Amino acid sequence: MFGLTEQQISEIGLTWGLGLMIAFMLFIIWDLAKKSNAGKFGTFVLFFVLAFGMLGFIAKSVIQWLMGI
Repeated sequence: MFGLTEQQISEIGLTWGLGLMIAFMLFIIWDLAKKSNAGKFGTFVLFFVLAFGMLGFIAKSVIQWLMGI
């Protein structure tokens, strides 16, 4: 499709699709903190705890980029 291989389409979808999903989840966390009047510390805790799992995906991408894989 569009001159791309299946591997290239999968890589683009994983990188951009999951990146957009992460951005959307961060928006949801921010909205949750705002609607619940969590305050500064509560907002920090929400972002730290709920966004901690996303850090692994981001770290994996950065490590692969640094290693040239």
